[in-house]
Amino acid sequence: MSLFDDDFYSTRVKRSSRNNDGSPFRPFRGSRNGSTFRIAIISSVASSLFVAFLFIILNGGGKAEPEARPALTGGQALVETSERIISASEKVRPAVVSIINVTNQALEQQDDEGKLGEDEIPYNASMGSGVIFHKKDGKAYIITNAHVIQDAGQLEAVLVNGDKKEATIVGLDIVTDLAVLQVDAEGIDTVVEIGDSGKLRVGEMVIAIGNPLGFGDSLTQGIVSSTKRIIPVSINQDGNYDWEQEVIQTDAAINQGNSGGALVDLDGKLVGINSMKIADMGVEGIGFAIPIDDAMPILNALLEDGKVSRPYMGVYTMDLGLYLDSPQADDSDEEAGEQPAEDEVEGEGEGEEFEIAAPVIPEGITEGVLVLEAVGPSLDAGLEFNDIIVALDGKAIESTIDLRKYLYNAKKIGESLKVTYYRDGKKKTLDVKLEEKAEEQE
Repeated sequence: MSLFDDDFYSTRVKRSSRNNDGSPFRPFRGSRNGSTFRIAIISSVASSLFVAFLFIILNGGGKAEPEARPALTGGQALVETSERIISASEKVRPAVVSIINVTNQALEQQDDEGKLGEDEIPYNASMGSGVIFHKKDGKAYIITNAHVIQDAGQLEAVLVNGDKKEATIVGLDIVTDLAVLQVDAEGIDTVVEIGDSGKLRVGEMVIAIGNPLGFGDSLTQGIVSSTKRIIPVSINQDGNYDWEQEVIQTDAAINQGNSGGALVDLDGKLVGINSMKIADMGVEGIGFAIPIDDAMPILNALLEDGKVSRPYMGVYTMDLGLYLDSPQADDSDEEAGEQPAEDEVEGEGEGEEFEIAAPVIPEGITEGVLVLEAVGPSLDAGLEFNDIIVALDGKAIESTIDLRKYLYNAKKIGESLKVTYYRDGKKKTLDVKLEEKAEEQE
């Protein structure tokens, strides 16, 4: 049956036809009907040959090659994204654990209220996540954030199958907010594969795996919003920014409890350690992870030595810019370069007052760090209260963050540091011999 009413497009051929007088009609070579039939046949054959030829050309000469599709990282086809997410999560999930930190405060609560049941968690225990990244000599080692194990009394790691293991701290580093825990490796078969965060691209799909709000073995997905976002942090959580963390920004949902968990690519490789989010009214889809390329040197140092050794200068400082914006600076009406008036500050005693001299700030000097106290190496070298540090080894220093980054990134323990500073309006230099930073000096 034809799909068209016009016989020209029909594949049905009439067996015979008759003339009006009833005699058999046989078309001859030059007849119109015969020509039309031949044209139809030739056109159909030519069309078929053209389509076949076009198909062969477009398919690489007839070879059974996969259809070309838009590619993601690693050359994978876009249509395979869902399956890749499933495969990546299945590969990584057994290596991601929940961390329960029964703090010292929670232990005191247990002593006051009696021993808790085996499955009970004190209300003031904290929870986070971790990633198993190394196994050796019957022990498994877990990455997490330093703030997850803050004030740790007892630590437990809960595996994806629900098994609980007592964890001990191998080492932690509050500057980078990283820590390593150790557990018995029995029953642990999966160790996460370390990826390359330096190859991440903006827009690439990633998966966050962890223990948000106590919902262990939880997954979210998103994209990489930025590969190198600089976030100021307060190491001592005193509200003053004294370090800058370079992080991966992602819109994968990261909530309380995700800290220390895995950020993985669609190959199931660890590219970041989920660390923080911006929690504010109207803010959504902004989370941060420590790049694994930055984390691994710290983690290896913690595995080997239980700590990260850094050079120690021995100064407590304040950014000069912050001082100039403060009421203390506004209340001092001195001319630049002249001896300032003394500020009266109320002491801790009853009605006691004592006087603190304001620093002499030379004209044109608006950036640097103000020394609040010099201890250890800096005190030995001669730095004093109210000195204004403006350069280290000839490199301009504008803030405490600059000072700390130069020390940690450019100097080594035992090296000498040339400090350029102002005292009483006069520019001076001295050398400070750097020592190893002890834990109590953090």
